[in-house]
Amino acid sequence: MALKRFLAPALAVAGLAALAAGPAAAQTKWNLPSAYPADNFHTENLAQFSKDVEAASGGKLIITLHPNASLFKAPEIKRAVATGQAQAGEVIMSIHENEDPIFGIDVVPFLATSYEDSKKLWKLSRPAVEKKLASQGLMVLYAVPWPPQGIFSKNPVNSLADLKGAKWRAYNPGTSRIGEMIGAQPVTVQQAELAQALATGVVTALITSAATGYDVKIWESIPYFYDVQAWLPKNLVFVNKAAFDALDKATQEAVLKAAAAAEERGWQSSIDKSKWYMEQLKAHGMKVEPPSPELKAGFQKIGEQLTADWLKKAGPEGQAIVEAFKK
Repeated sequence: MALKRFLAPALAVAGLAALAAGPAAAQTKWNLPSAYPADNFHTENLAQFSKDVEAASGGKLIITLHPNASLFKAPEIKRAVATGQAQAGEVIMSIHENEDPIFGIDVVPFLATSYEDSKKLWKLSRPAVEKKLASQGLMVLYAVPWPPQGIFSKNPVNSLADLKGAKWRAYNPGTSRIGEMIGAQPVTVQQAELAQALATGVVTALITSAATGYDVKIWESIPYFYDVQAWLPKNLVFVNKAAFDALDKATQEAVLKAAAAAEERGWQSSIDKSKWYMEQLKAHGMKVEPPSPELKAGFQKIGEQLTADWLKKAGPEGQAIVEAFKK
């Protein structure tokens, strides 16, 4: 009897605690770090993805977005997700090209230079990217391209010789290699630090999209933009596979459905904004021009060399993707 009298209140308290914990236990919270500003179109798309997941899961999964490298810096994000420090993340895929050439397939210069070609290349390369990430405990959710890459410079550029000695911003192995090939001084600077690097003269020339130029108010430091359309790098959004597997089936489906919608919406947003970003550069007094025939020919020569280098590194798998793409 004494034991019963002792257990009854204890069990009642435990029952109340279980009831109180019920809704909280049913709700899962994820952190999603990104390296880009809150008002960048990639980040806005991520914010919509997070809202869609919360709505479709009935509030079972809450994704908190951490923009502008506020939680982890760009090079740290993938590892943070793989080790469970964050549950999902977004990076520019090519930042990890040194780890595996497949991550650099979309920045092979002049391979895929339009949105249509970029989409075709992503469709062909996605299985290889997914396979590599799966081996690291990660799963692809979706990918969205930046607008085509052009040259920003403090000085006029009519040929590659005009970039010799420039302080060249690199953000991945490919852009670093281009800097070396044109005789510039490569300086690795991720976007979160780019505005300061431009303002202090650490960077005087770079290859990036008009979107990045707009984000960092590049016209305050750099007056020239040449629309060489070298490639369309993609941002990749991925999740820790164990975190995804821990969700119930309905919530998993909500995530995948929201990811598919985000990919479609993100591509269209990139297309729509590409022209707008160019107009903004002009509106802020920048000289926006097509590349001269000499500059274009110089970059195409570099592109041929870098494509050959990439194919050598990528081996049969990479070669098969490029061959299929060129058909």
